[in-house]
Amino acid sequence: MKTVVIIPARYASSRYPGKPLATLRLPDGSHKPLIQLSWEAASQIKGVDAIYVATDDSRIAEAARGFGAAVVMTSESCENGTARCADALARLGAAPELVINFQGDAPLTPPWFVEDLISAMRADANIGMATPVLRCDRQTYDNLTEDRRNGRVGGTTAVFDKDMRALYFSKEVLPFIDAGKLPDPIPVFHHVGIYAYRPEALRAYTATPVSQLETLEGLEQLRFLYNGTAVRCVEVQARGRVFWELNNPSDIPRIEAALESL
Repeated sequence: MKTVVIIPARYASSRYPGKPLATLRLPDGSHKPLIQLSWEAASQIKGVDAIYVATDDSRIAEAARGFGAAVVMTSESCENGTARCADALARLGAAPELVINFQGDAPLTPPWFVEDLISAMRADANIGMATPVLRCDRQTYDNLTEDRRNGRVGGTTAVFDKDMRALYFSKEVLPFIDAGKLPDPIPVFHHVGIYAYRPEALRAYTATPVSQLETLEGLEQLRFLYNGTAVRCVEVQARGRVFWELNNPSDIPRIEAALESL
């Protein structure tokens, strides 16, 4: 087993309880839960040997098994998706070369985002962890700034150095740009919440304490940066596709509209 995709899913979210089971309307008028749409998106990725939904909730597990997903029951103490992936990997007893953390709230994720990530990891054995970033178009940038103006947590942005090593991730829109000086192309990169880890990097994560930055931002990848682990950012291309995660109930119409165009 070389590459394993794990989709962490929890019911008890403070911002959106029960989010994995939120239903979305499809173009044909039918409805599916968010976790199923995300699993179906992950199923389109080439070069993957197995896909698992990792959860501590029986309701999510029952729904996932109902649409044919393999499920790994994990501890209730997993504080985030990375910790849940590490727990799932330990319970599986597998020894893959790569572990992909595929977000359960991102059904619009194109398969090539993950395929590009896998290619980058396989091309450089020194990369312990990598994550995709997507340059914002005007619509995405406007969505991000509108969310912040209205006090909502929207997407995450990434800032990186010339060698594509992450400098910081934030739920603020970084870098700051004066409203009257917006460059073209826009130098803001939307962080796509997917991670590729080598198993040893994933195990090391759970062995280190939570950092203050991670707690304040609510972003697990900041623990890697705080402890000096390099995170490689891999720029991916939208190819005309709209990408947005389901962070708040208000995102449902956005995602349903984007599903119409797939």
